[in-house]
Amino acid sequence: MPSKEENTEGLIRPMKRKTDPSLGPDVILALIPTDLATLVQLNQGRDLHCVDLDHFKVYRLRDGIKAPPSFAGPFLGAPQAVMGMEKVIALGAKRIWVWGWCGSLQPGLRIGDLVIPIHAISEEGTSQHYPVGDKPVSTDEGLNRMLEETLRREGQSFSSGTTWTTDAPYRETPAKVKAYQERGVLAVEMEMSALMTLAVFRSVKLTGLLVVSDELSALRWRPGFGDPKFKRNCRLAGRLLWDLVESLRGQESGY
Repeated sequence: MPSKEENTEGLIRPMKRKTDPSLGPDVILALIPTDLATLVQLNQGRDLHCVDLDHFKVYRLRDGIKAPPSFAGPFLGAPQAVMGMEKVIALGAKRIWVWGWCGSLQPGLRIGDLVIPIHAISEEGTSQHYPVGDKPVSTDEGLNRMLEETLRREGQSFSSGTTWTTDAPYRETPAKVKAYQERGVLAVEMEMSALMTLAVFRSVKLTGLLVVSDELSALRWRPGFGDPKFKRNCRLAGRLLWDLVESLRGQESGY
């Protein structure tokens, strides 16, 4: 009789090779290339080691601290993000901090605003391959609370709620945007539902911090990639996440 693991695991499994680094429990997944560069800049002058894993890079501090925090990226869409998260879990990650961008669906959510996704509606093709049964799929309450407290201490406002995850960035039609808007869905992005599902499947903890990069609520596209508030809050989000994971060095449990 095949074991449960044999029934649910793929023939090709994420694993740690001899040349791969060991990671501490906390890893930031920086989805966007410029945000990944921001984390590198924040660590200028430190012993930051980079490992190129072909489809993404992992950065790890090597300054003698126990269980150093790490960050990895970039990732585009659910398949690549899940592939990267599978790998960092195999390297030791237990708490995943996702940092990315999203498009606002609500009139009150503007370019540069911050979003903590709690749930995500899946319109991507990756999460269905990770059977989680009746387990609730969401971000981790404890990590969300830590992130919320950090933002409040900094005097930063934020929204939390449901996002819409899609594989098709050119199929955000007026009808779909309006329908999700009426359901109270905050924003659209390309990774969160799959990452939440993987976190449940692998029994790791995950949270996310998204910056609104563009607006769709008026049923027309308003990009804000060059907006000063967007740029400022992207850097703020990176600094706050990095400071937070650095404060958790060596803490393996309790959240």
